[in-house]
Amino acid sequence: MKVILKFNKTYFILFILLFKVEVLIALYVHDNFVRPFVGDVLVVILIYCFILSFFKFSKIKTIIFVLLFAFGVEFLQYLNFIQIIGLEKNKLVRTVLGNSFAVEDLLCYVLGIGMVILTDKCYSKFN
Repeated sequence: MKVILKFNKTYFILFILLFKVEVLIALYVHDNFVRPFVGDVLVVILIYCFILSFFKFSKIKTIIFVLLFAFGVEFLQYLNFIQIIGLEKNKLVRTVLGNSFAVEDLLCYVLGIGMVILTDKCYSKFN
């Protein structure tokens, strides 16, 4: 795969906005819906925007990579990876990687990727 570096201002602005929302959710939202579900939907969109902020990759390949990456992180949670590597007391690691497997998270990632696909298709029609 040929790597082409190219800064995309639009995706970068979206990444920054989503990052701020994710930080606010992580710091201030302690409920049973927004933090576990909305945060998981947004995180795949955030990663997608981050990658396309700096690289000119195929959107479909980026979508597949992001979904596989998110599923991989969830699988590591299933294996209790942060306990295996001895970082279970590190709050930042627990927040970023998560610390418990949930099938619902996988569904949230798929929903987030679905939103990316729909948004890109709609945006392409108007540009």
